Order: sequence, then C-alpha cells, then structure tokens
Amino acid sequence: MLSQFLASSAFLRVDPTNPLFTLSVVIVTGMALGLLAKRLQLPSVTGQIIAGICIGKVGLNLFRDAELHELQPLTHFALSLMAVTIGAHLNIRRLRNAGRRLFLLLLTESTITPAIVFCSLYYLLNLPATQSALYAALAISTAPATIVAVVKETRSKGVFVKTLVAAVALNNLACVFLFEFARAFAGSQSGDGGEALFSISTLQDPALQIINAALIGGGVALVMEAVSRFVVRKDLLTTASVISLLFASGAATWIGVSPLLCCLFLGFAQTNLSTTRDKLVDSVFAEFEPVILAIFFTLAGMHLSLEQVTSSIAIVAGVLFLSRAAGKYSSARVAMRFAGVTKKVRDNLGLALMPQAGVAIGLVILVQEDPNLANFADVFGAVVLTVVTINELTGPILTKLALSRSGEAGMERVRLLDFIHEENIQVNFSAPDMESAIDQLVDLLISSHHLTNVDPGELKQSVLERERQVSTCLGGGLAVPHGILPEGVPMVGVMGLSKAGLDFGAPDNKPVRCLVLLATPPGDRRRHLEVLATLARIVGTDPVVGERLIGAKSAAHAYEILHGEETEGFNYFLEE
Repeated sequence: MLSQFLASSAFLRVDPTNPLFTLSVVIVTGMALGLLAKRLQLPSVTGQIIAGICIGKVGLNLFRDAELHELQPLTHFALSLMAVTIGAHLNIRRLRNAGRRLFLLLLTESTITPAIVFCSLYYLLNLPATQSALYAALAISTAPATIVAVVKETRSKGVFVKTLVAAVALNNLACVFLFEFARAFAGSQSGDGGEALFSISTLQDPALQIINAALIGGGVALVMEAVSRFVVRKDLLTTASVISLLFASGAATWIGVSPLLCCLFLGFAQTNLSTTRDKLVDSVFAEFEPVILAIFFTLAGMHLSLEQVTSSIAIVAGVLFLSRAAGKYSSARVAMRFAGVTKKVRDNLGLALMPQAGVAIGLVILVQEDPNLANFADVFGAVVLTVVTINELTGPILTKLALSRSGEAGMERVRLLDFIHEENIQVNFSAPDMESAIDQLVDLLISSHHLTNVDPGELKQSVLERERQVSTCLGGGLAVPHGILPEGVPMVGVMGLSKAGLDFGAPDNKPVRCLVLLATPPGDRRRHLEVLATLARIVGTDPVVGERLIGAKSAAHAYEILHGEETEGFNYFLEE
C-alpha cells in the first residue's frame, strides 16, 4: 500500500520533458546502491539492478515509459561498448593455446544446454516443440555486459577469465544463429497445426545475420585502423572511437542486424588487425565507463516488470531457469573435462556463465515483431523477462563467487613474470641442441607477442652471440637464453617445458627441463636480473613447485602454477 501511494503521488513523478533530471536520478540511485552492494560483498551490478527495480515499474514506478524511452540510446551505447570489449578478447594469437577448450565449450553449450532446456519444457510441461526450441536456443546466451562489469570490478585475470570472456562471445554468436534458425522453423509451421516445414532456406536468415554483422563490424574496424595510424592526439582518437561505435551500432539497427553482434565483430576485428592498439575503441572509455555501466544496469532494472506473470507463466519460467542453469553447468563441466583443464576452471566456469540479459531481451523483441509468432509473443516475452530478472539478480553473485573460487580475483596487477601468459608457454618442448631450441623459442616469442617491429634474424643473432660467450644453462634443470630488443620495446619472454629433459651440457650435468627465452631492452637490466633470480628460485630451488611446473599437462596448467599463490613470494606484485 505504501509503495502504491508513493508511486501515485504527483510530487514523486519525474518531469517527462526533463530527461537530464531523469538521468541524474538514475545515476545517483544506481551508484549509491552499487556502492552499498560492494560494502555488503556483493557485485555492484546487483545493487544497480536492485536500484532500478526499486524506482522502476516493480517498485515506486517513478518513471513513465516516455522518460525511459528518452534514455534508450544510452542503454544501446553501453551494450555496444560491452560487446566491443568482449570481441576484443577474441584475440587469435592470445587464444592460441585455448582453441581446444573453447571449441569444446562452444560445442557443448550449443548442444547440451538447449537439449536440457528443450526436453524439460517439451516433456515436462508439454509445450509445443517450436516454442520449446525458441526457449532452448535463447538459453545459450550469457550477458556480456554483466560478465565484463564483474570481471573488472573484481580485478580478475588469468586462464579462467580468458576462457570465460571468450566463451561469452562465442556462445552469443551460437545463440543468435540457433535462435534465428528456431524462429524461422517456428514461423514455417502450417496454420492448421501441422508439422513444421524444413528447408535449406531456413538457414538463410541466421547466416545473413552473422555475415552482415561481420561485414559492418570488420569494415568499421578497418577504417578505425587507418585513422589510428594518422591520429595521435587522445581527444581526436576518442572522438573517432565514439563515432565508430555509434556508426556500427546504428548501421546494424538500420539494416535489421543485431547491434551487439556487429559491435562484437568490431572488437574482434580491431584486436586482430591493430598492431599497436589491441582494444582501440573500449580503451578510450575507461574514465567514464563506471557511470555508463551504472546507467545501463539501473535502467535494466527499471525496465523489468512482473505485471504479466501468472501462475502458468511462473511455472514455465521456473522450469526454464532451472533447466538453463543445469545445462550451463553441465556443458561447461563436460567441455572442460574433455579439454583437460585445471580443477579450478572446470568446477567454476559453469557458475560464471549464469548471467543473462541484453541478448535475450533483444531476441524477445524479434519474436514480438514477427507476425508469424503473434499468438505466442506476449507469453514468450513474459517468461523470458521473468527468467532474465532472476538471472540478473543471482547471476552476478555467482560470477563473482566463481572468480573468487578460481583464485583469479584481484590478480589484475602487474607481477614480475606478468609478461609470460598461457600463449607464451609450450609444453612437451623438444630440440636436438641449444641452437635449435633458440630458433624455436625466438619464433614463438615473435608470434605470440606479436612483435612486428622486431627483426627475428637480429634477435636470434643476439641470443646466439650471448650463448657463445657463456652458457645460459644455470643448473637445476633451468636454462635462460636471452637477447636484446630495440629501445622502447617492453621486456617479453616465452617458456618451453620438457618432462624428459634436454642434454644441453649444463654445468651440473643435469638435463634442461625448463627453458625461458628473455628479450630485454637495454634500459631494463634490473628487472632482467630480478626475473633470472625468480626463475632460479621457482625451478631450481623449490622442488615442489618446480616439479609441478615442469610436469604441467598444458600451457594453462603451467600458467596457473607460475602465477598461483605458491609463487607469490617469488613472482611478486610490482606495485607492492
């Protein structure tokens, strides 16, 4: 009664002709409850969504649809920005060692998750097959904005985060494709209730969605890459980046393509085309990104409405929520088990994939605009929005819990060996002699660090010359050959691990089982010596950690050991 009285009070209604005041109320409320949520050890995203619910349709209902419509462009802008960020994590060279687990995860998320949802709705609730297929396809998506926000807030970094963010990009691609296929399949159902008609043309719409999104996003990325070569001033680069983001999103909407997919391809193209700016668009928004996210998630909460939730819709929504959660957890666990990843990744990835929002809501709009599905659109929208409400309230909490349990929360700080990532490590390394080993390691270093401005021949020569002067086999199974980089290029390195060991004439006559190639600019001599000392302590003097590192089953295992809690005393945070 109190909320109804407050909501109906004229003095609490925001002036619909004053969108700036509306925006200020949204920002203040969202930021305040976001900070309160953080104090309660909850993700700020959860607090911002709750803030929107409190002042939105479910709560005080302070804003009419007209006021919310005025702020819709900001929602689209924020979602586009998050899509670019997600796409930028699909860096091919950085995912070199992650291809197997990402492929398996994409496969299981595209099969196990929709299969569990479909069977639950079709067999338990007796929903029509075409409706069950639409719900099943939509269940694949994970909210990119929520994942990015929680990862950044928790300052998480590592193999788990790398897998999670790339998986979000891939499962949204799969979701849009399969949903368009299911929608075309449902729309082809005969009017008398006969069987759905299948033809190869049913694949045309989802394929065109992805192709057109890739063309727009890739085209804008090429233009931005050309602009970035001539523009060096940050203010001009920021302006160009905003224009590119708005143009890509607007062009996609204009021709009927998913703006989120288009911006995802924009981020993907930029991170793989640019030689100097891997995340050209999203990097310029760092200073005001928290405000954009607060607006986005508060508005998301304000749009939520439970007016259409009847008992029958609540049952469907409950089954959809539980079956999707079971599908997400099962698909991630199966994929990671077959991929042979570490237990921390295998046990927690499914939990982190629970959030669902922007993509799902966008697909609801497609159903509502489809005349062939008019008799089903309202129920579909009510069910999905109910599930989205639950997933957006519980999902961020589960994602934060998963990041904490994975051990990667708070790891986005520069460590001494931070230049060695998963893609810079090769297990089962072998070579007949030191010169051959150096050849392989230099090639890996150039490709995995994308050193286009470094001459491979010159770098190999500098490493070999130093090796001729004095052997870099330090004993204890460790060898650290090193070369010189041009001034201005940051220190980089790669690691090769051999369980059997390589006979390279070490001073203690022990086989070399860990080779680390370091490439250092002339002015970084002090850090070079610190790295040598740290590697010697990890591999040579700590038998437990050293044996675990050398016996790592994959590059991901090796990275986790190298940057885990056990090595914090050696591989320390530089800012501390």
